[in-house]
Amino acid sequence: MYKLILRPIFFLFDPEKVHYFSFFMIKLFGKLGLTKIIRSIYVIEDKKLERELFGITFKNPVGLAAGFDKNAKLYNELSDFGFGFIEIGTLTPKPQDGNPKKRLFRLVDDKAIINRMGFNNMGVLEAVEELKKEHRVIVGGNIGKNKVTPNDKATLDYLICFDALFDSVDYFVVNVSSPNTPGLRELQDKEPLTKLLIELKKANTKLAAKKQVKEKPILLKIAPDLTDSQLLDIIDIVAETKIEGIIATNTTISRDNLKSHQLLLEEAGGVSGAPLKNRSTEVIRFLSEKSNKAFPIIGVGGIHSAEDALEKLDAGADLIQLWTGFVYEGPSLVKKINKAILERGY
Repeated sequence: MYKLILRPIFFLFDPEKVHYFSFFMIKLFGKLGLTKIIRSIYVIEDKKLERELFGITFKNPVGLAAGFDKNAKLYNELSDFGFGFIEIGTLTPKPQDGNPKKRLFRLVDDKAIINRMGFNNMGVLEAVEELKKEHRVIVGGNIGKNKVTPNDKATLDYLICFDALFDSVDYFVVNVSSPNTPGLRELQDKEPLTKLLIELKKANTKLAAKKQVKEKPILLKIAPDLTDSQLLDIIDIVAETKIEGIIATNTTISRDNLKSHQLLLEEAGGVSGAPLKNRSTEVIRFLSEKSNKAFPIIGVGGIHSAEDALEKLDAGADLIQLWTGFVYEGPSLVKKINKAILERGY
């Protein structure tokens, strides 16, 4: 139904407006008491799907990547489509509008999206208020810095977000890999990244001791455009800072081998979707093999089918996330992947 009827209609309109319309409809379904019906269609309950990672039990290994529910408005409702975890954000200390519109573009011929949203969000404190609702799903908090914050002050922004969200999320993701905040990717360099993660680990230890709870897992989200040398640096950084894992990968700045109209390809921003599939899998395999599977990896990028998801798991991913594939293929993709995982016996 989605691909035959809804998607052709949605794709007639501006993608950002469609995104907010979809949010309105999902919220409406919940208010109309349709939750049980939606769950009966999309959710698979099976103990064999459970995954235990960094002290957290995930009901299944298929999550929704950050960027979809930026402000933690719909994490419970989105879980009704079968996701095992929802990642909110990217959140920044202060609210910001993001980059000027239009900033979201469909590359239909490539099953891809270009986005240059620019960490548009209502600020971390607004998300904390939303997260006071009872959680029906594991929630990750993806954190970043405000656009106006210089890189030499960026650590403070991440610490502010970490402190504010500590009681409200199950794990953290440090986003230094979005191409849509000027200079942000410079924080992926070995020295500044190591310092940032060490400071976050210190804050983690301090907050956990103060609140007499366990430390929260910290993961790093990396770009697909890193070289092998830089990926080896990432492995060293994980070992040195003792963070819990990696999310591979964010969007790419590459425009190689795309079929869409040149005018679209000239739009600034990161590409997500099918063109990212192979590179994302290469990064996952490289990190898994070169580190001797020393840390968990969440695989994301170009998953449009159950086969794509299994490929990520075969390459070394422990969990996977969807975003663009969810837009193009619809919510049935989550169920198809979980069914395939069960059939494969993962």
